[in-house]
Amino acid sequence: MCTSLVYRDEAGRAYFGRTLELTVNLPYQIAWFPAGYTMCSQIADHPPVDFTTGYGVLAITMPERIPTKDDPIRPADLKILEGMNDQGLTFSLLSYPMAAGAEVPGPGETAVLSASDLGLWALGQFRSVAEVKAAIATQPVKLASLAILGGVVSPFHYLVNDATGASFVIEFHKGEISFYDNPVGVLTNAPRFDWHLTNLDNYSFLSNVDRSTATFGNYVAAQPDSGIATTGLPASNTSVGRFVRAAFYAQYAEKATTPDKAVTTLAHMMNNFDRPRGLTIDLPENGIGHLEVKGLDGLGSGAVTEFTCWTSLSDLDRKLFFLRDYDSHNYTRFDLSALAGASKPLALPMHCFGGDALEGTTALKAA
Repeated sequence: MCTSLVYRDEAGRAYFGRTLELTVNLPYQIAWFPAGYTMCSQIADHPPVDFTTGYGVLAITMPERIPTKDDPIRPADLKILEGMNDQGLTFSLLSYPMAAGAEVPGPGETAVLSASDLGLWALGQFRSVAEVKAAIATQPVKLASLAILGGVVSPFHYLVNDATGASFVIEFHKGEISFYDNPVGVLTNAPRFDWHLTNLDNYSFLSNVDRSTATFGNYVAAQPDSGIATTGLPASNTSVGRFVRAAFYAQYAEKATTPDKAVTTLAHMMNNFDRPRGLTIDLPENGIGHLEVKGLDGLGSGAVTEFTCWTSLSDLDRKLFFLRDYDSHNYTRFDLSALAGASKPLALPMHCFGGDALEGTTALKAA
């Protein structure tokens, strides 16, 4: 499961938070791709898509293959799961198990972008959601088979946000690609994004105003605590429940008066989606086919549990990125403006930034 939302402060500045949940920790790498970095995206039986980044990109990445002694991981092998460029554009990959299907075939002479490269393609070349929307309307994209997940076809959908707060969803559903403007700035997992918007119509009664007294006959009922307004929120950790809760928090959380307070407020909001190991478990005898990322099914033989592998916060105006992994209470801070002087790709394993490493920029620049 994954949960993402856009939050605005009192001045209307946009901030973005997301969690990533899986049943195992994967070899995440924190990477910097500088402006001027050249990339080639290849889909079998089609010409490649070549592009050069015009903006610096900080990202949480995953290698697309398993390295060997003779063939170590290179920057081109790192695929973006979450990232932000130095213009305040963000890209997010979230689990969507219904992505694969019979894609519409295109002419063999057409250059096609691999969905695995969508992150760097978008963040490296564009400043805004509007620019991404215009570009992807004419750029064919196909799902890729992921060797590191046992050959599973990309079980994800994708989210782009910019510093204005605009939000845009790119979603494959059974092989068919769709694009959605995202008026609530929230994304979780299946069902389809437009289904989640329709489902919000069932929650028009929600408000953050507590009604703590009511009269029934001659009896006056009184609630002895605050918080009754949230009774109508779905309680489960399903993607449906989290979507509604995220929309509620984004709407009603106090609008912070400063950027620092806004980041703190966003961190409090994302705490509502933080999931410890064991909170829910799936037993093999009951089947685990519903788990979001199918390629992880075979990694364990006992009960499996999804947990929050990491949480990230993005300050889109100040170009600051904050990261917390499962083993940390504090966020590590990355300053994209300070990284701009790094002219070559940089990468370090995520675990290098855990514990008390609150400032990550210097460590990454020295990588």
